[in-house]
Amino acid sequence: MDNVIDLLKQSGALLEGHFLLSSGRHADRYFQCARLLQYPDRAAAVLSGVAARLKTGMEAGEIKIDAIVGPAMGGIIVAYELGRQLGLPAFFTERDESGAMTLRRGFEVKKGDHILIAEDVVTTGKSSLESAGVLEKAGAEITALACVVDRREEGVPLLWPLYAAVKVQVANWEAGDCELCKKGIPALKPGSRKI
Repeated sequence: MDNVIDLLKQSGALLEGHFLLSSGRHADRYFQCARLLQYPDRAAAVLSGVAARLKTGMEAGEIKIDAIVGPAMGGIIVAYELGRQLGLPAFFTERDESGAMTLRRGFEVKKGDHILIAEDVVTTGKSSLESAGVLEKAGAEITALACVVDRREEGVPLLWPLYAAVKVQVANWEAGDCELCKKGIPALKPGSRKI
């Protein structure tokens, strides 16, 4: 795990300041994993532990995965790299003109397909839930989630097992309770989702 943090820092992917997260919460650190994932060797290194744990679970019959789906934008490269390491198809969901998550570009799942949802960072799991809704409506079954950084607060539940490269605790607040807002520090919104 220390190696993952080191690679995030070396890549300039761990930012400090005041950030508005895609979940609507505010935080004092932000993980811009795109800066890490721009380096294929670093992406492979960071996700190799996740892939190894998934492969072990698959071989033991504990988890079944037919394809990996990453919510756009952050999950696309993560899904691809895990798919490459596991020898599985990887594709993505994306937002349509109305902002709803959808499956487009000819990507499809079949009834009964077992899907791993892959993201860069999980804070509340909202993007994963949106993608899961689309995939389940098409008949797929979500078996697990995977990510580079699990930054959930303690006690934030998920519906599926989570395979993370690193678990990090980061101070974060609801907008009305934000300690950084109270100090008058302006918030930056580096994420891709419109709130």
